[in-house]
Amino acid sequence: MSRLRGLVAEGKTIVAPGATDALSAKLIEAHGFDCVYIGSYATAASRFGIPDTGLLSLEALVEQARTIVQAVKLPVIADAEGGFHEAGEIWRTVQAFERAGVAAIHLEDHTGAGKHTSAPQTLHPMKEMGDRIGAAVAARKNPEFVIVARSDAFWVARDLEDCIARLALYAEAGADMVFPTAVGPAELAEVRRRIDRPAMIIDMPGRTLEEHRGASVVLFYAFSTLVQFHAVRAGLEAFKAGKRPGGQDALEKFLGYG
Repeated sequence: MSRLRGLVAEGKTIVAPGATDALSAKLIEAHGFDCVYIGSYATAASRFGIPDTGLLSLEALVEQARTIVQAVKLPVIADAEGGFHEAGEIWRTVQAFERAGVAAIHLEDHTGAGKHTSAPQTLHPMKEMGDRIGAAVAARKNPEFVIVARSDAFWVARDLEDCIARLALYAEAGADMVFPTAVGPAELAEVRRRIDRPAMIIDMPGRTLEEHRGASVVLFYAFSTLVQFHAVRAGLEAFKAGKRPGGQDALEKFLGYG
């Protein structure tokens, strides 16, 4: 776990490709990346074949994260949604991810209702989420375990001031990092100017890595999900046309067959 804090302390921008499973995580590690991410988007798609609409259980997210932690030596960042519990019980979430061996979780203020749908998007009250963050920080057993506070205020309402106010409160509650979703370079710079915490962000399509400078961690959350979807679909289309996939020797060598 301490490796993630060390990487952040170096001051560089850490690229965290999203895995879907243990195999994709091993490939991320083999290609020299510093850490792996597993989120609800990839878990919903790869484990259940469903959209990420805020309906996954704590157990499903923890078990998917555990399989990835066991497959690699890299620090693993995991998605803990809104925490699944109020402040008084959020220790259950923190300790479940700690036992799974992840290096960091992010906790968000989105309620989860109608997430990624056309339904109205709602946020937890700021103080309630601040209490959850404070309780999560207090609940961790390992001081190296990183707790990231995420606000969806800019994504949901395009309200940067509310997003910054929320993240400032979460930082005051003890969050190690802040995570403003869907921000661009200008908004990220304002967050960094006003909140004295490292920042985590998601990659936004069409932006270069250089445009993400200023963030400590960039999550490419859909990376393996998209690659696998397109590759398997293309492979099946080729198979129906009479072409069988090759490369089994390379796969077995990578996995360590005798």
